[in-house]
Amino acid sequence: MVSATQNDMCHDAFVLPYTAYLRVYQPIDAFSPCDRGYWEEYAASSDRPRRINALAAEHSESLNRLVTTPPRVAPAEESRNAYLRRVNERLYVCPWQTRLRSWRAFTEFSGTMPAGLSTAFVPASEAERAEERYRAWRDAGETVRPGILSSNWTIPVPWFVPFEAQERCLVLSANSTRTLLYLTRTSLAMRRLEHTLAVLREHIGERSVSASTEQLVDWLSLTAHPDSLLELDYGGLPHLLDDDHLGEDHSVAEVSGAVEALATGNSERVLELRERLARRWRLVRALEHAN
Repeated sequence: MVSATQNDMCHDAFVLPYTAYLRVYQPIDAFSPCDRGYWEEYAASSDRPRRINALAAEHSESLNRLVTTPPRVAPAEESRNAYLRRVNERLYVCPWQTRLRSWRAFTEFSGTMPAGLSTAFVPASEAERAEERYRAWRDAGETVRPGILSSNWTIPVPWFVPFEAQERCLVLSANSTRTLLYLTRTSLAMRRLEHTLAVLREHIGERSVSASTEQLVDWLSLTAHPDSLLELDYGGLPHLLDDDHLGEDHSVAEVSGAVEALATGNSERVLELRERLARRWRLVRALEHAN
């Protein structure tokens, strides 16, 4: 378990999208000497977005691009901001990668929209410009793996697997601070994911193993330094939910319990925990349609 103070572990959010995030924090010595120098100077700067409002600052930056005429899919340059953590005096950095994530999000958005409909949101000229720049970036041999994954209105079940119940941090206060997150070492996360996959293969079968769980293992294997940290941040979702709902949200513990119940052949317990988890997140997803 990562030892850190609760203030270090949690942050405030003001007006945020109803989006959750899975973030990899790389240790500072994993960066090139040039980047390492930049991030060390950045961490010492008094002008950078602080942890308490970094997510709100990132969201505001995205909104400003979208309300321009015409809207811009992605910034012209990659962001030089990052989420930071210090654990046991060691600096960990999770770059925002705003341009890369915007390109990827727009590609996914365009792929799910009926032909021609996406122009109602983004003019064809801007869409083509974004696609050309993303293609040129990839052709230049740049990495295409983001260190941040996001999910709107819900959290994919595999995201709960890398964590344990004691790594949970819940903060509720009257000054608008509402945070629920988990933080662990990536080495522990990988061990838990691999254990879960082994249990699923043994008791359900290879064909029934969740592709999204395997993709999560691949993402961490290709993206995360062995000494990195992994964070599950409920992001803006706590602003949808009341204190009782958040206090009773033990999704990580329930997923872990279901895996162990499956390993011991306790099918009744598996079904009980699966239904509890599904019921909780059905209620959250229902708010999307109500909204």
